Amino acid sequence: MKALVYHGAGYKSWDTVADPQIEAPTDVIVKIDATTICGSDLHILKGDVPAVREGRVLGHEGVGTIVEAGSAVTTLQVGDQVILACIKNCGRCDYCRRGVHSHCAGGEGASGMGWIFGHLINGTQAEYVRVPYAETSAHKLPEGVTPAQGVMLSDILPTGFEIGVLYGRVKPGDAIAVIGAGPVGLAVMTTAGLQGASRVIAVDIDESRARGALDFGATHWVNSSDPDWRDKVLALTGGHGVDVSVEAVGIPATFQMALDIVRPGGNVANVGVHGGSVSLALQDLWIKNINISMGLVNTDTLPMLLRLVADGALNVDKFATHHFELGNILAAYDVFVDAAKTKARKVILHG
Repeated sequence: MKALVYHGAGYKSWDTVADPQIEAPTDVIVKIDATTICGSDLHILKGDVPAVREGRVLGHEGVGTIVEAGSAVTTLQVGDQVILACIKNCGRCDYCRRGVHSHCAGGEGASGMGWIFGHLINGTQAEYVRVPYAETSAHKLPEGVTPAQGVMLSDILPTGFEIGVLYGRVKPGDAIAVIGAGPVGLAVMTTAGLQGASRVIAVDIDESRARGALDFGATHWVNSSDPDWRDKVLALTGGHGVDVSVEAVGIPATFQMALDIVRPGGNVANVGVHGGSVSLALQDLWIKNINISMGLVNTDTLPMLLRLVADGALNVDKFATHHFELGNILAAYDVFVDAAKTKARKVILHG
């Protein structure tokens, strides 16, 4: 089969590799119908994720059709079209029983790590992929939900909702600010209303992206390239600061921005993937009663979000700006990497 293969920091290629095989009775083999590119893939290509070894097939988001099933798989069958959660779920370990699937201790890839696709085992940017623990890690695609819609539920929608909104403790009536109007930041804005956020401020250095966030649930936008951007955010909150600030970029400067605009007693939710350390001025933060949260998505909210998409209550179509055939994935990466020029949000690859 053909797949996108990582060859060390800065190098990738569309290669011919061996077809995946059933390795455990709980596995299925899926033919990819739709996949996409994530900011985490770019971090891998920068060398920020050393656990990814040369020769690894990249990608952790996908919708596909089951073509082979292991002997223990009874609730799924060949021909079913499924959404692949980016996080495995063995359903048995202590972490999975607590809903902390991100640290699933099932024996795939590494014990205590739920993110395995494109990280510890071969991923979804390929014609076929092996899916471990299929009955608890894959979700049937309902009638009326397209693969391009379903792939948004593999990672970005659950990540935005779980790590940005739920971990950020968003409450009815809260004012929140999201630093970074990229795909995951927009996912936070799209789902913030589910917890009752009344004011959602998009903050981005690219004015067109900040302004465009109004189509994704933002009520206000601020261009962070303006010298007085912080004053503008504070003015939208009566001078107090936001109840919840969400960092959705993954660099020290934007994390500091999130700290700078949160009110005393507020919450800072870090969603961005950081490749290095940040400075934390505890001597200033403790007296403001600031809560800071972060984490790897569990995808336990995927079924709920899927119901909202299926019922038309959550519009995810607007996330996709570009569509390519899977074989043109290198061109798709070029578009995604140059998002400032191409205006790309999510790039969908169709199998």
